[in-house]
Amino acid sequence: MAGLGGGPGAFGRCTHAVVRALPESLCRQALRSAAGPEVDFARAEREHQLYVGVLRGKLGLRVLELPADESLPDCVFVEDAAVVCEETALLTRPGAPSRRKEVEAMKRVLESLNLNIVEMVDENATLDGGDVLFTGREFFVGLSKRTNQRGAEILADTFKDYAVSTVPVHDSLHLKSFCSMAGPNLIAIGSSEAAQKALKTMQQMSDHRYDKLTVPDDAAANCIYLNIPSKGHVLLHRAPEEYPESAKVFEKLKDHMLIPIANTELEKVDGALTCCSVLINKTSEL
Repeated sequence: MAGLGGGPGAFGRCTHAVVRALPESLCRQALRSAAGPEVDFARAEREHQLYVGVLRGKLGLRVLELPADESLPDCVFVEDAAVVCEETALLTRPGAPSRRKEVEAMKRVLESLNLNIVEMVDENATLDGGDVLFTGREFFVGLSKRTNQRGAEILADTFKDYAVSTVPVHDSLHLKSFCSMAGPNLIAIGSSEAAQKALKTMQQMSDHRYDKLTVPDDAAANCIYLNIPSKGHVLLHRAPEEYPESAKVFEKLKDHMLIPIANTELEKVDGALTCCSVLINKTSEL
């Protein structure tokens, strides 16, 4: 979940990224919503290293890389362990019990950035960061198999400056399995019936009118928007060789610096582009 705060004008600003190395246990033990081909670990590592390289080398973010933990096969998906907005970090309580210890390493690294840390200790609450869409104006929280109403309520209590609306998620793992922010006022959304229904719910819940960018493939609607002072509008999106028709839609965004990123292997275990980083905008001194 991106810590892209400071109101609509600062949306997408980012100084730091938290990522985590891939454990080899991911290939056989990572949670997955459907059976399918096994992850090619060497290729997954290459794709992840390219992703981290873009954040660090191309965009100049300060990248904090946590080591892999073989006892936590899903630990590369750091987004689910924390929601960061401005100087506050909410440590989540992931919906899958096997993932709850992932929060421990996330807590340590976020403490090192002197963020205000809020811990979700209510045992009735579950929240995955992949269900949290922050638009710069408000939060939408997907109620899914991994996130419940109590989790959404704690998020609302934590980020009191922003409205929080809930969106039912039925046919996907997370809300951001089929949507994300592609710009300061722009929601990227998949074309499936479930995605379009969720968008309609968000539009009805919000007092603000968002622009939408509809892509043919739900998975490709998960992209990463950043506002980098030296680069302007930046969008990391799925590669044309993976989703050619969706890539054509992104290529119409003439004001964006477009960076295609392959995510072929981690997609096999429900991973998307936003899943693999927690983006933070540190405005105060460390």
